[in-house]
Amino acid sequence: MRFVNRWNGPSPAGLAAVRAWLRRPDLLRVEHLDGTLELVVREERPRSAGMALTVEGGRRLPTRPLPSAVRPLYDADGLVEQRPDDVDCDDPMFQSYDWVAMLDPVELSAGVALVAVREVSHRGRPAWEAVARAGAGYDPRCSCCPLLPSAESDRLEAEGGGLTMRDHDPGLVYAEAHRVRLDVETGVCVLTEEIGGTRAGHGHDVAIEAVDEPMADELFVSLRRGPLQRLRRP
Repeated sequence: MRFVNRWNGPSPAGLAAVRAWLRRPDLLRVEHLDGTLELVVREERPRSAGMALTVEGGRRLPTRPLPSAVRPLYDADGLVEQRPDDVDCDDPMFQSYDWVAMLDPVELSAGVALVAVREVSHRGRPAWEAVARAGAGYDPRCSCCPLLPSAESDRLEAEGGGLTMRDHDPGLVYAEAHRVRLDVETGVCVLTEEIGGTRAGHGHDVAIEAVDEPMADELFVSLRRGPLQRLRRP
């Protein structure tokens, strides 16, 4: 998938927008909109169930199967009704785990009340929109960077010993709810937007530019010579 992600409000490293190329299961390229390379991620991992990963010290640990190696349970509409347990669905991460959650928004499937569900068009593509409220049972991919920043995600973060949004901003008023949109074809969470509170309007907005287009291996070769060097794509 090729897409542009924009942030409204806090964003990784102060970035306003990036363009990304994702080739599942383990390749990611991220650029600035002017073509400046931000990073390339290559996550070397086994591609089938039953393989083992050799780690430092010579130990061999079992790995979780990739989604392509298992079959989920589908409902009558062809949508996934139940995901297999212990499957590695994580895409390569950029900056924080809300990027991973955006690409696979399973955290919206439990502990979240959805109202005002409707079909919409998002950046020219069919999408489903809902107003979401996180409640007991909400289980974000990471409580420090959830898709639905809320009192519930702060409670989970505090229980884990982390600093909450309120710790960083004592005057914070939590959002009343969040507007969310899922792309119909891919399931990617293409929009989050806080409704009410002191951060109203904060969230992300994804414009999907292509799905299932060929992506050459050369796209995922980093030309950097140092961890902070950024190069312009030819």
